[in-house]
Amino acid sequence: MGIFELLLLSVGLAMDAFAVSVCKGLSSKKITVKECLICGVWFGAFQGIMPFVGYIIGSRFEKWINIVAPWVAFVLLSLIGFNMIREAFSEEEEEKEGFDIKTMFMMAVATSIDALAVGITFVAVPVSVLDMGPLQNVLFAVIVIAIITFIISFVGVRIGSVFGMRYKSGAEVAGGTILIFIGIKTLIEALDTSGAMKDSDTIFGMLIPLLGTVLGAAFVYARRWKLSEKIRVAMAGASCGIMFSISVWAMLEPAAGGFDGMTILGMSPLFPCFCGGVAVQFLLDSLVPHMHAYVNITEGPKSSLRSETKMMLAELIHHVPEGIALGAIFAAHFMQTSWIPDSTPLFLAIAIAVQNFPEALFVSLPIMEKGIGKGRAFFMGVVSGVSIPLIAVFILVIVTLFPDTLPYIMAVAGGAMIYSIIEEIPVMISKKDNDSGAFTFVIGFAVIMLLVFR
Repeated sequence: MGIFELLLLSVGLAMDAFAVSVCKGLSSKKITVKECLICGVWFGAFQGIMPFVGYIIGSRFEKWINIVAPWVAFVLLSLIGFNMIREAFSEEEEEKEGFDIKTMFMMAVATSIDALAVGITFVAVPVSVLDMGPLQNVLFAVIVIAIITFIISFVGVRIGSVFGMRYKSGAEVAGGTILIFIGIKTLIEALDTSGAMKDSDTIFGMLIPLLGTVLGAAFVYARRWKLSEKIRVAMAGASCGIMFSISVWAMLEPAAGGFDGMTILGMSPLFPCFCGGVAVQFLLDSLVPHMHAYVNITEGPKSSLRSETKMMLAELIHHVPEGIALGAIFAAHFMQTSWIPDSTPLFLAIAIAVQNFPEALFVSLPIMEKGIGKGRAFFMGVVSGVSIPLIAVFILVIVTLFPDTLPYIMAVAGGAMIYSIIEEIPVMISKKDNDSGAFTFVIGFAVIMLLVFR
């Protein structure tokens, strides 16, 4: 576990303390620096102590843990992450207690249980930041966790007193996603015999698209005016142009090169794989109830789900081929595939993040305009993009273990993305003039083409 991974882990663990700190800020009529320090010290101290205790417990059973540790780490971190996301759905409010020792002790213990489990995983996933022994690295890690938790908790109390509960759900979703991501990556590294998965900083580049989603969803808090039809169409056009360019130049074109010399029934595998991707996306479109925002087009089987949930699901299934594409291109980078430029993964991750911004915006804004709270709208916008990094990791391990599948998966991703683009055309339609959408589509397409063939 490197420094970047450790920082992400620290932030993920601190999200529980952040959510509780926000609640503490809400529960007090007047917040001073003293109350902020109290929360920061209590939560920071326990988030630092618990991993160390977990590590000491785990080190006593090192031989046994080495056999099952990757699976233990995966299960623990996944359970922690899913529990945080589940709690984000809960509408139950935290009890509004004071800042006395008894109350803070109980809350500090409750929010640091996750850190105890993470400490046990340090035996399976050693911290390797300092050029020193394992114990010194663990001590460094718990200090980092404590400091980050202190800062986040301190700020959380302030946010709670000023802005209310608006950030709680989003914080829990982001933290839970990070922990699940780390858990999956830990298991993948244990299963990978090629050694290609050791570049942790690059692996976490697959979280970049989620950043675009979070920023787009967070626009509900900065919004001061209603999104105009012209701007909406322009943003939708740019998003589709970027996605179309990715599917052609980053997926289908290099996949065709990867198929050189290969045939299926006398034809290149590119065509059947492309059609397979279209079929996969069509099945998702047919089996998952969803609604396209702004045009109110409902598809899939009949369901009693609320309209806001259906809007979230529309973007969730729309992001599936993006996750496949991201995982495939990062796998190609790990395997040092000659027909994929080294810079392509980073450009692809950034491109997906850019086009995820308006897509998350098109989930959160219409949900909020239906009278649902900003916190809930932000949360559902964030969830709509969670599928991308998780699917990317799954595809990455498949391609790493079975390298010959790479061009096939890339062709499937290209077909699925093009189908999704056509699905988005109704969103681009304007009652007036959609030239802005056409121009931004071309611009988005050209920019990605320039990055790929610069």
